[in-house]
Amino acid sequence: MSELEFRDVPESDVDRALELWWLVFHDRPDEKEKREYHRAMVLRCDRVGAYDGDALVGFLVAHRFTLSVPGGELPCPGLTFVSVAPTHRRRGVLSGMIAEVFRRCAAHGRPIAALWASEAAIYGRFGFGAGTYGTTVEINSTRPLDLRIAPDPRPLRLIDPADAPAQLGPSYEATRTRRAGRVARDAERWRGEWLPETDEDDEELGPPRVVGLGAVGEPLAGYAVYRTRREDDPAKPGTVQVAELEADTPAGEAALWNYLAGIDLTGTVRAWGLAPDDPLLLFATDRDQVRVVAEFPALWVRLVDVGAALTARSWAAEVFLVLEITDDRVPANAGRFRLAASPHGCTYEPTSAAPDLALDVRDLAACYLGGTEVRRLVLAGLVTEHTPGAADALDAALRTTELPHTVDEF
Repeated sequence: MSELEFRDVPESDVDRALELWWLVFHDRPDEKEKREYHRAMVLRCDRVGAYDGDALVGFLVAHRFTLSVPGGELPCPGLTFVSVAPTHRRRGVLSGMIAEVFRRCAAHGRPIAALWASEAAIYGRFGFGAGTYGTTVEINSTRPLDLRIAPDPRPLRLIDPADAPAQLGPSYEATRTRRAGRVARDAERWRGEWLPETDEDDEELGPPRVVGLGAVGEPLAGYAVYRTRREDDPAKPGTVQVAELEADTPAGEAALWNYLAGIDLTGTVRAWGLAPDDPLLLFATDRDQVRVVAEFPALWVRLVDVGAALTARSWAAEVFLVLEITDDRVPANAGRFRLAASPHGCTYEPTSAAPDLALDVRDLAACYLGGTEVRRLVLAGLVTEHTPGAADALDAALRTTELPHTVDEF
């Protein structure tokens, strides 16, 4: 058995890397356009391959993302296209590729990494924790949407998808850092991920539609990107599938939901991946009309450099604790550290003092963006509280005004 080597995947190997990915996920796009889009995407990313001699037996790519964190932003590799050849399972291929990613993060000053897990059981053992959650909501739109607040009265207008990146981009950026967990988007991402003519996951959906809130010539106060589906039976109403809805205010959000629920010849509005604290769930008068039908972990976060990650985010309250961190994959993170944080800044230094809290790096990652309470992990037996009240103190300091959230699946 030859020794595995983990190294860059050159452009000359990208086609066979994609063939490996399609093999692993039992798929291969028929359309040349989709294959070319995947190839172009991979070429824009950092690439790690596992080679057994000349054979490429593992592959992953890392988007060069910038991610919003409480109080700011951080560079954040977004891992995807993770593939291991079926002939090389359980031979350390994935572990080696992830270790190479962590090595590169340390070398280039990237304290966090993130991914969406195709199999949630896999990535916890590499120190990833579920940092954001999504909810899927369905609205019965066979009757008018009943709301407890008045919708924003400004005009709504349809926006040509071709013009959408330029028009929606500033609105998205203006609201993006309001919540942690969101990636910056360039025009390529807008066009390729949000506005392609055909939805890659559901080809029965129609082309993208974009509605904006606000008069022509004024900055958008909100927007929604959606598609519609007609039923084969003309007697059955169609579906509105919402990809994203952003608004400056609750009233603006109400105006956009009102519009989506009022589209002719449809009877259901389905929105995948809303934030668990989305205002719709509170200002809808009838929760039988607006139902949460699924909840799921969304963005998985890894603190590759715990100290750099903690000192880069903002803190809502003072906290002075000794944390005992376990990390089987990045030994530099493991040990006891004194955390001293407040709204004015943060320090994180090694110490030999007795710990107030003991936790694994994956559980700290789950709490990092503000989406999971340490107290809940204590109650679940995953975090040990040595000093009474330590979990509540850390929760108060980690708290954010809005829950972290993203719909940028990758």
